[in-house]
Amino acid sequence: MDEHPDHADRTYPANASGNGQNTGAGTGAGAGGALDRRAELSEFLRTRRARLKPEDVGLPDFGRHRRVPGLRREELAQLAGVSVAYYTRLEQGNGRNVSAEVLDAIARALRLTGAEHAHLTHLAKPKQHKKKPSMRAQVVRGTLRQLLDTIDGAPAYIAGRRTDILAWNAMTASLFGDWAELPPQDRNWARLVFLRPEYHDLFMDWEQKAIDIVCHLRMDAGCYPEDPRLAALVGELSVKSEEFRRLWATHDVKEKSYGVKRFRHPLVGELTLNFESFRLPDDGDQTLLVYHAEPGSPSAEALRLLASWGRDATRAGTGA
Repeated sequence: MDEHPDHADRTYPANASGNGQNTGAGTGAGAGGALDRRAELSEFLRTRRARLKPEDVGLPDFGRHRRVPGLRREELAQLAGVSVAYYTRLEQGNGRNVSAEVLDAIARALRLTGAEHAHLTHLAKPKQHKKKPSMRAQVVRGTLRQLLDTIDGAPAYIAGRRTDILAWNAMTASLFGDWAELPPQDRNWARLVFLRPEYHDLFMDWEQKAIDIVCHLRMDAGCYPEDPRLAALVGELSVKSEEFRRLWATHDVKEKSYGVKRFRHPLVGELTLNFESFRLPDDGDQTLLVYHAEPGSPSAEALRLLASWGRDATRAGTGA
């Protein structure tokens, strides 16, 4: 295989010029207030290819200097069993008429996770939604709100598209602050985490929380690239937060349904809480999240104290 630099490797979104000046703050936003799906597909494939080395996929590495990181297009096409021209068109954002079998082969060659494979499919073969998500209100059923209120002693809330926070119980306000005092558009995890310094202090592993948020937004971008509210949110965060721009440029996606978070609360100090998330069966865009502590642990006692302090704890969370 020849050793020429792969000049065609880098493609530019529709809002970027070849001189490196990007008018969209690296968001990949296209015309009409929507994300550019072709640019998203192009950059996603390029970044996945760049993270692989020949030895990772069983190809010989002759030790010669590579002008671009990761696998070449020729190598990836060979692994996937497609022509170089075909793969090049796909990486340039032209996913029209690509078959599920070809996408599966490319996903295997790129060693994609399940979430990444789904994201690739959404970008290459977008579903046609009868009603635009931006026009469909995110409504939480009344019985779900009642359920939240019955969850006593554990923070629980429902999140929707674009990391919007839709409903929560009293313990959530004690831990995170009173979201009811915020304008509706600010009840959004991405805005809270990247634009409010108090949340930087609240999450002991802020970087991981920020990564989780960006990965979730990327998944949303794959499912709903024409959502103008999502494009506006990404544009706003790209302008206002250097950390967001850095993480958004990685094109990483993942789904995290459970785990552990550590907090530093102004009233009770450090807490270590487990969380579980449940995607609602009647609305896949809404997720119920519940935090809980190990029984008998210092964190369980801290949650009990927060519950007993009620509004005082809520005010402390707001003013963290």
